[in-house]
Amino acid sequence: MIFTGSERPAFAGSRTARRGLAVFMGVALLGMAPASAHAESAGSEAGWGAGSALCSLLYAPTKVVYALGGSIIGGFAWIFSAGDNDVAKAVITPAVRGDYVVTPAHLRGEEPLEFIGREPAPAPTYGASPTPPAY
Repeated sequence: MIFTGSERPAFAGSRTARRGLAVFMGVALLGMAPASAHAESAGSEAGWGAGSALCSLLYAPTKVVYALGGSIIGGFAWIFSAGDNDVAKAVITPAVRGDYVVTPAHLRGEEPLEFIGREPAPAPTYGASPTPPAY
């Protein structure tokens, strides 16, 4: 299509289009600005966040279904073991504990992603002494 004279389309020179282009270019230039040596750029962090959100869209529902199934099976294990809490706990704990979302630290390999949970660490004991050590 060839435009001659005043047949120019309305969007080509409109103020709104020019402002939108200026804002877009400003954001693009800020995104390409060098970050400090120790910090990641905002664009990089946004990419890790977007990646973790996309991974969580698949991971979180799977983990929830696994936790619900483990809870149900743990309930049946408790019933069939005549109310033995240790049997039920052995089934429910790995199913319910663990991570429910994927974080950027998981994607970068800084933290492990735990699908199957584990027992919490036992409380520290202070030995035979009746009083805890002074800090």
